[in-house]
Amino acid sequence: MKILFIITTDDGETIFNAMRLANVGVKKGDEVSVFMLGKGVKFEQAGSERFDVMGQINQYTGDFYV
Repeated sequence: MKILFIITTDDGETIFNAMRLANVGVKKGDEVSVFMLGKGVKFEQAGSERFDVMGQINQYTGDFYV
């Protein structure tokens, strides 16, 4: 299955959960792409101790566009 995530927010919780779902798709063998647009390009600053955005992004092995 082909899956596309378009993330347009800088909300850490939202990015964290979207990337968790993207990682699950990759692990299940889906073709997953993630596009960071608008405020989403600030993903590096969006994380917190509770929502490890960069941890999820570093685990991600699909196509990633900023």
